[in-house]
Amino acid sequence: MPQKSPFVVDAAWLQERLGQPGLTIVDASWYLPAQGRDAKAEYEAGHIPGAKFFDLDLVVDPDSNLPHMLPQPLLFAQYVGSMGVAADDTIVVYDGPGMFSAPRVWWMFRVMGAKNVLVLDGGFDNWKAEGRPVTAEPTRIAPCVFNPDFDEQRVAGLEDVRRAVATGEGQVADARPAGRFSAVDPEPRPGLRGGHMPGAKNLPASALSQGGRLLPIEDLSRKLEGAGLDLTQPVVTSCGSGVTAAVITLALESVGHTDNRLYDGSWAEWGGRGDTPVETGTGE
Repeated sequence: MPQKSPFVVDAAWLQERLGQPGLTIVDASWYLPAQGRDAKAEYEAGHIPGAKFFDLDLVVDPDSNLPHMLPQPLLFAQYVGSMGVAADDTIVVYDGPGMFSAPRVWWMFRVMGAKNVLVLDGGFDNWKAEGRPVTAEPTRIAPCVFNPDFDEQRVAGLEDVRRAVATGEGQVADARPAGRFSAVDPEPRPGLRGGHMPGAKNLPASALSQGGRLLPIEDLSRKLEGAGLDLTQPVVTSCGSGVTAAVITLALESVGHTDNRLYDGSWAEWGGRGDTPVETGTGE
């Protein structure tokens, strides 16, 4: 049987453990405007019993004009503590379609010091399709203390990526669709140039899952290496605003690659500046 990532759990595993002490379920659904879905409204209409809603547009750095920038550790701790999430919980994160926005929140919790964070394979859409329990009842929240232990080495900033691009010594893996990477298709956010960072490798996040489920480890390795990544070297992951970059991060960690950082500003920052180099085309 193909080996699966140690960071994902299936629906049967989660259903068996619903209501267990120390298990926290987090609905991290988030959608691009073009997807035409309202994550909060869908959560309120129905969610996995006990799930708590994590708003990716709210848990951000309030001092940044860029979308989805990681908040300071104490602010993150204040928010998730008010949700009743502790750093030593077993945290299972899910989104609607599976392997879209949940890996971003998986990454955020891990960067902030949570040790046992997992992603629900298949997402909520498959959970519902399989007839598993769903409720519209509000989840009871018992606020707690989340003790952050921020690992800044897992986050790449603008200057880190500038150096990687300028020297050619760093690998950038871009999770955006091929059309946006090559500048054939426009960016969904106004004011951004099309294209990609010089030398970046394109690995669309959607290529790493099937039916909302993360590919087996052997297939992940094949996809990562097929995109031109050297898995013996450091990797920086990027995307439009730092959300789907975490799908590549999850894939890297799943195959045992730990020397990776996520570029939090991603293309929203790089493509919105006038002093950053940009290439178009496939990059091959």
